[in-house]
Amino acid sequence: MDHNVYLLATDPNDACRDVIHSRDTTLKVKVFCVSEETFIPNSNEIQLYGYAGKKLYAFETINITPDDALDVIGAIQWYAEYIDCPDMEILPEDPRLDESVAM
Repeated sequence: MDHNVYLLATDPNDACRDVIHSRDTTLKVKVFCVSEETFIPNSNEIQLYGYAGKKLYAFETINITPDDALDVIGAIQWYAEYIDCPDMEILPEDPRLDESVAM
């Protein structure tokens, strides 16, 4: 069984600005700590969400292609294990109820 290999680009000045890269495809996923910063979703990309403890993350693709769309979940699961939260539930919508989110 083939497994994708993911790499992580980190911003040394902002721990909440990681980018997940697939080694073998063009998939790239930005990571946002929406508990700590404003996040405005790009309507042309896929957004998924997940909690690591009490911290809410948003995951947004970068220039997604149809061939890469199925790999987004795997990339997020890999990241969840990387941050020691392997049981992260991946959510299809922003779970924040008390904030208005730009669409």
